[in-house]
Amino acid sequence: MQILSHRGLWHTPEERNTKEAFIRSFSSGFGTETDLRDICGKIVISHDMPKGNEMSFEEVLQIMDGRNLPLALNIKADGQGKAIKALLSKYNHTNYFTFDMSVPDMVVQLNAGLKVFTGKSDIMPTPVLAENAAGIWLDSFYSDWFSAAEIDEIITSGKKVCIVSADLHKRENSNQWEIIRQCKSVKSNDLLLCTDTPQTAKEFFYGKN
Repeated sequence: MQILSHRGLWHTPEERNTKEAFIRSFSSGFGTETDLRDICGKIVISHDMPKGNEMSFEEVLQIMDGRNLPLALNIKADGQGKAIKALLSKYNHTNYFTFDMSVPDMVVQLNAGLKVFTGKSDIMPTPVLAENAAGIWLDSFYSDWFSAAEIDEIITSGKKVCIVSADLHKRENSNQWEIIRQCKSVKSNDLLLCTDTPQTAKEFFYGKN
């Protein structure tokens, strides 16, 4: 399983989606999830509406420095696909997926050849365009609703799965993580976990080094 930090490896909420958090995450061997928006023709890192002083997505790829760790790119505004693909190609970064865009923009990104994950959750049990997507962004907003068998079934079907850790929704995660640990695919690179506590997740699933 590949572990992704949620908006970088941060110690305080103010560090989320910052250069320091990305450096810390990549140096620790974790990929990351981050938020992409555009402003004045540039793709920037921003969960909320950008003001123009945000770090650019290109800077994140420069910090990655060729390590090709997994990137989960949360699309916060439509129309970025072509520019995102160009930047990924420029830095030869292949270990990524985009997700959370609108359905029309998902169609555009799929047609452009981007690796797109579709969403499946307790509030959206039927994923959109699942047959065309590279994987599933598996979320649990209110409860630990899925089973280890369901995760394995998705991966066996040829799709990757990125699980949203319960801590992202301010819920205790030990029960969910125990479900994940029971997966036959728990050691597969086709299974990913996005969490605010990647170091704790690494210890839970792989033990202390």
